[in-house]
Amino acid sequence: MREKRLFGAAVLLASLLCSGRSRGHGLEHSAALDAGGRYVVRWKFDETSITFEIEAETRGYIGFGLSPNGAMASADLVIGGVAGGIPYLHDYFADSSRVVHKDPVQSYKLLYGKENHTHTVLAFSRDLQTCDPKDRAITSGTMRVIWALHNEDVGPSGPNYHGINRGRKSLRFLNPGTNRRVPPETATFDLLNVNVPVPDKDTTYWCQMFKMPEVQKKHHIIRIEPLIQKGHENLVHHILLYQCDSSLNESELDMGHECFHPNMPDSFTTCETVIFAWAIGGEGFTYPVHVGMSIGTDVDPVYVLMEVHYDNPALQTEAVDSSGLRLYYTPRLRTYDAGVIETGVWVSLYHMLPPGMQEYITEGHCTQECLQESLDSEMPNGVWVFAVLLHAHLAGRAIRTRHFREQVELPPLASDDQFDFNFQEFQPLSPEQLILPGDSLITECMYNTKDRQNMTWGLEYYVGGLSTRDEMCLSYLLYYPRVNLARCESLPEITGQLKFIGVKQIQSPLTTWPFVIKSPKRYSNLSFTEAMDKFRWTKKRAKAFNEVVLNLPMNVRCSKIGLDEWSTQGMIVSPPKPKSVLPPVVAMCMNGSESQCHCTVFYILITALMDATGPRV
Repeated sequence: MREKRLFGAAVLLASLLCSGRSRGHGLEHSAALDAGGRYVVRWKFDETSITFEIEAETRGYIGFGLSPNGAMASADLVIGGVAGGIPYLHDYFADSSRVVHKDPVQSYKLLYGKENHTHTVLAFSRDLQTCDPKDRAITSGTMRVIWALHNEDVGPSGPNYHGINRGRKSLRFLNPGTNRRVPPETATFDLLNVNVPVPDKDTTYWCQMFKMPEVQKKHHIIRIEPLIQKGHENLVHHILLYQCDSSLNESELDMGHECFHPNMPDSFTTCETVIFAWAIGGEGFTYPVHVGMSIGTDVDPVYVLMEVHYDNPALQTEAVDSSGLRLYYTPRLRTYDAGVIETGVWVSLYHMLPPGMQEYITEGHCTQECLQESLDSEMPNGVWVFAVLLHAHLAGRAIRTRHFREQVELPPLASDDQFDFNFQEFQPLSPEQLILPGDSLITECMYNTKDRQNMTWGLEYYVGGLSTRDEMCLSYLLYYPRVNLARCESLPEITGQLKFIGVKQIQSPLTTWPFVIKSPKRYSNLSFTEAMDKFRWTKKRAKAFNEVVLNLPMNVRCSKIGLDEWSTQGMIVSPPKPKSVLPPVVAMCMNGSESQCHCTVFYILITALMDATGPRV
């Protein structure tokens, strides 16, 4: 018996050593797919293929899949394990009824497998684009990963049902985020809510003001990470950090209040400039080695406001939260100071989405006029964007930040065609992207409102409170060197939107918000939001409305840090008509045989001079 125990210990040690060696061979990315760390995936990739290693707490089979929506239906699956000392791996797929079938094209290649008395390790590889219609292409966007495990191996009749041993997690395999490592001596400070009673309502925004550390000389913040109270991972949806007026009364420090509330402290309204953003699913952000967020100088934040968005659709009661952020800072200065620019659709009720739409597109413009004025004045050689956070709410399906120079489209700064509301974090850019004076950006969001009966509104407090069922369309750009530009956004004019539903006159003077319609009679004395809901929306009308809105004149937002504005703020401009557009990447299979398909990805830039009636973006 003693010899048996010694042999088991030796096998376990050898397995762990082998596992360590395999991870040392380039499997530099990893993620635990469950809260307890029982299922860990590691991976590496190149331009055409990806290699996975899975370590799971089971001696039976391991299941791994890529799903269109996080569910089993239509998922691309691989199932394997070690049986009788011999590793095995099979490529499966689930049909629309969630029935599992063995894929006739086995696209996954087994590399090795091993197990000890508690765990199984399995490694395999595949092409990013297999050209098998039953497989899902692995892209740089969000991938919805599903996983399962069982205590028995796959038998002759196929895998047994896994029961509750399953889960899902969104990841970006080809853009996996930043390294968490910082020098061990790095100092930290925490910004934490303390016992905030979260109301039993769908959405709450809670604001609290803090003072930054008092340092005797300039320092750089080099990493920011969330500190989410255990058990509240789904309650805390996102956290924004704003710079406030540096001459505030310190009596309001550590004072918390519901944001956007009529009774909130006046000092909260001075906090206009976003300096960091975190959203659910993100694990924090480490700045590149040549960039940091500056603190300690006259232009740096002294006071900050932390805005925490609590998402409570189950209306749970008695939740008390103490979540926040941890910031790492050092006196060892980097070359550049980082800044944040908020781009996209100016947050307002004038941003509205009709119900019943499979696809509805909105665009927020960071205009040529705004970037020309601000960058010409501050940084004529341009700024470098090194990370982007794409942000929308529950109706969001895809987002991209498009980039134009002299009206010719360049590759997007960031894009995600499988946007997941529950997985939003900064995407590092490699290489970094240069924005020059006179460039322009479009944050383009695609929504699905198919299951909604009424209009979806741009997030604003005045209509029954804030909600994640309201919408946003934003890109937060981390860049350097820092300039005096905080927001570069646009908003379609409301007049054309009201004209579409037949509004002829609004009541004046404007004494209420939302303002009230005067004529025609069918909308008389209704707020414009009520009038929009009363209109009989059909798919055809909503599609026509979408085309109208995309071509409406737009109001420009071009604001400085704090409450100041550039002169282009408030300008009314028409959406630009580019000289050329960049179509989506096209993947083309060169061989008609699915079993021996070779795939080539073509990046085709079609340059087509367009006249005034031609297609627009």
